[in-house]
This record gives sequence, structure tokens and C-alpha cells, in this order.
Amino acid sequence: MTMIPGKDAPLEESISRMSTRLQSLGFEIEEVQWLNPVPNVWSVHIRDKNCSMLSTNGKGSSRDAALASALGEYFEQLSCNYFFADYYLGSVQADAEFVHYPNEKWFPITGAELPDGLLDEPTLMHYNMSGELKAPMLVDSNSGNSERGICAIPFIRQRTGNEVWIPVNIIGNLYVSNGMSAGNNRYEARVQALSEIFERHIKNTIISSGIGLPAIPQSVLDRYPSVAESIEALRGHGFVVLVKDASLGGKFPLVNVTLINPADGGCFASFGAHPKFEVALERTLAELLQGRALNNLVEFPLPSFDIAEVADQHNLETHFADSSGSVAWDMFSEKTDYEFTEWNIEGDTKAEFEHLCHLIHKVDMDIYIADYDHLGIDACRIVVPGMSEIYPVDELVWNNNNAGVSLREQVLKLSELTTTEAAVLSDKLEESGFDDQHSVAELIGIVPDKGTAWSSLRVGELKCLLNLKQGELTEALDWCDWVQHYGQLNADRTTLYRCLQQCLMFTLDEDRDVEDYQHLLTDIYGEQRVTEVQEVIAGKGVFTGLAGSSMALEAFGSHLNMLAAYARLQQAKKAL
Repeated sequence: MTMIPGKDAPLEESISRMSTRLQSLGFEIEEVQWLNPVPNVWSVHIRDKNCSMLSTNGKGSSRDAALASALGEYFEQLSCNYFFADYYLGSVQADAEFVHYPNEKWFPITGAELPDGLLDEPTLMHYNMSGELKAPMLVDSNSGNSERGICAIPFIRQRTGNEVWIPVNIIGNLYVSNGMSAGNNRYEARVQALSEIFERHIKNTIISSGIGLPAIPQSVLDRYPSVAESIEALRGHGFVVLVKDASLGGKFPLVNVTLINPADGGCFASFGAHPKFEVALERTLAELLQGRALNNLVEFPLPSFDIAEVADQHNLETHFADSSGSVAWDMFSEKTDYEFTEWNIEGDTKAEFEHLCHLIHKVDMDIYIADYDHLGIDACRIVVPGMSEIYPVDELVWNNNNAGVSLREQVLKLSELTTTEAAVLSDKLEESGFDDQHSVAELIGIVPDKGTAWSSLRVGELKCLLNLKQGELTEALDWCDWVQHYGQLNADRTTLYRCLQQCLMFTLDEDRDVEDYQHLLTDIYGEQRVTEVQEVIAGKGVFTGLAGSSMALEAFGSHLNMLAAYARLQQAKKAL
């Protein structure tokens, strides 16, 4: 049996336990991509055979460590409902006994003010400091059930032991996957979740401030031969590899490994955290190469001289997504802001957890934890307001993920819309201020089937179609031009819109008659396509290819596969 630092059970035992449990829950897991770019660095991508969107990645210093990592991530995303966080769970689930967890609580909406009992004083101050947050903004997009109210989940505030009700909407909007973890026991899961929170928060501080980090001496790296071997292998392939102490003087359990490709000057900075220095170091290196072959380590941004650009929220979000954002030259200066400090938190996972909590509490921040074991594996979600947000708090007001809920039913029945209903929907889209490139399926929380018109439909294209339905041909022509530049269409729909644009221009041109060019248009596009386009201009069959559906989502096979997986989870929760 193989024990590794940071884990409370042998790898073989963890893999067997998690694999068996997934099978019992009805998930058929397949390993679809293994990578071993340098010695002692492995990564794997796993997914469910019947619903490929349910997938995770794992990394580690061995094949078993990477597989255990991927399976652990699979359980954290199942346990915390993260696989389903961006999607509508259907009308049946929205009215079910419970939508998310059996211990959820619904707070009725009686006006604009937030209901009593929701959140506690520190979280109310944090999420609603400006007073702009209103109750309807906290309806969860997964149910969209505003009549039922605001769905909230119980968390335990660690400093007081009090139960605090945090809305599902806040979790989904601000924290995404940050602070989630699964482990061999409760404390192992909590340590991993808090480590990730530290990693992302301190990483953002370092990047946005251009903090110069001290190098970890080679004599220290040599204590970990497998890590040293991996680094030398990367250097042997021509990469510049910098290994830095990111603990800010021993305050935080963080390591940085930066790779620079001399071929294009691109820079890729990876950070990792764990109370054990060895684990943090190994994880940082594994994260650097997770899912990446050596020939793919290209086209990263060059280090920047512009701190404002590096500190931009969009750049920091890119670092969260895949660590490919830009960093400042200052991070690599020989003149460092801190001296190298050896650090290592001693003790078992319970001691590690208590130490990490101490680091947060001593700066007067609070930790809220929801523990889960309904799937037979310990998992948790941890929220640290002011530290673990991935997106700014004001997104609850200005960019809430429930903004498309009010459009959901109308959009799903596009093919049935009357001219009047199309006008109403068009007005709603204009008033909403959605980005024209926003995916419509994403906006309403639907998993589109690959290759269908739904999979590429953007807000701008929808505006084009709605104008066609209303007979607003001049506006439709403008949006048709937009679609061809930004629509991200497949070849068939690209041709459709090219033909549509030209026929619209003939139709609107007082000096030309489309019939004079009918023969040539037919030669170019085919008789069937020209006929289809002319009918669309006449307001007929405008939404062809966009299969209509009720709120039961019967037209979306991929979405129904996802809901079937969610139904199995709900049964497991009921069994508790």
C-alpha cells in the first residue's frame, strides 16, 4: 500500500473506495487522457461514459496519485452539486421536496428587502454593504422558482459554531469551485479546501501587487529528489524554470513554480498551497503541467511591465481558470520583497486544519463550512467572505447568473412565438443589457446538444431572428452582419447567414429586384437554401433548427442525461 504526505489513507484504498462508490451510484467512469510529460508528474482526465460533461482532472507525482486526485475532484463536484451549478434543473425538480439538499431552507420573498434569518451580521455587511442587494436577486437560477423564494444552505461559522443560512445564488455567483474538496476524512477534505482558498487569495495578492518572490535554494529542493528530477527534466527540454517561496515570509503555506519558454518568451506561473511544504511543492509542479504536453507549453503571455493590467479582474479570473494570465516582471526581480523562509506545519490533518483556521481568524475573517457525506465520501464547501470570492461581490447586483431566468420559458418555445411575443422578447433582451456574444443556452441554463443551432446561438443571433419574425428587415440586416463576424457558427449556418444577408440586401434595395438574380443565387447556394431564406425573410420558419421545448426540456437530450445523473444524486441524499 502506498501512503503519500497529506493523505490519511493509502492511494490504492482511496481509489478502490471511490471507484466502487461511483459504480454503485450509477456512474461509469472512463480514463480518457493520461499525460506523463516529465518524470514524477502525471495527470489524467476522467469522465462519465453516459454524460461526458461530468468530467474532472487529476494530478500527482505518480499514476495512482493522479487517479486518486481526479476521483476526489469528481466526488467534490458531485457532493457540492458543482457539476450542475450553471444549469436549470427542470420544472419537476424546482417543485420537489428539496432542490439542492434535504436540509435546505426556503425564505419567502415578500418585497425587495432580504428576508429575516438569511445570512448573519458579518455576511450581510459583506454581501450588501451598499444596500443595493434585493431579495429577487437571490433566487437560485437552478430552480428559478421565485414563488418558492430564496433557497439557502446551512453553513457553520467556525469562530462561533453558529448555523448560518447562505443562499445558493451567492455561492454560485461568487465562489464557483473555490473552497470545495473531498478527502479520506473530514479534516483531510477541509485542509485541501482551505489550502486552495489560501492559494488563490495569496496568489492574487502576489500577482496584483507585483511582489518580488525569493528563490527556494537548491539545497532545499535537493531534499525532494523526485521534484528536483522533474525540474531538471523541464530544463533539459529547454525551459527556464523558477522555483519561488510564495509564503510571504513564512506567513502562508504557498509555493510558486514559473515556467518560461525561451522560444516565444511566454511565461506561465503556477501556485500551490498545503500545510506540508513537500506537498505544496509537488502540487505546484503538477498543477503547472496538468493536462499539458510539453509541445503545448507555448503562446503564454509575456511578463508585463503594467501592474494595472496584471491586477485587472479579468486577468485574475484567467489565473483562476487555467493559470494562463499574465504576471509582472517584478515577481522575478533579484531584489525581493521577502527573504526565503523555511516553513512546514507539523501535525495531522486536524492540526493542519486548526492552524489554517488560526491564520484566517487572526486577520478577523470568518470561515463558514458545509460538510457532506451523503455519497459515502467526506466532502465540504468552505466560504471565507473577503478571501475566497472568485468574482466581485457587486456581481450579485450587476451580473447575476439568474438574469436569464425570466427569459427561459419564452426562449425555449422560440419556434412557437407569435409576432407580438417575439417583440416582447426582443424588448426584454434590449433592456437586459446582455453581451451580444453571450451564449443563449448558457444564459438560460441549458446543456445544448452538440452540432445543433442551440449550441452556437448567441444573443446577437437571437436578436437577428426576432427582428426577422417581426418583419423588421433593416434591423435584421444589421444583426445578420454581426452574426457573420461574431456568431461562431458551423459551416452550414455560416452559409445560411451569408445567403440571408445578400437576399435581405436585394429585398431592401429599391433599385434592384431579387428575381433578376434568382438564378445566380440558386447556382451559388442551391434552390433549397434560397427558398428557405426567402421564407425566413417573409417571417416563416425563422427558428428552424432551434427545436422548441417545454420547461420539461424534452428537446435537449444532453440536458436530460445530466438531469438523470442529478436524479441519482437526489436519491442518495434522500437515503440519509
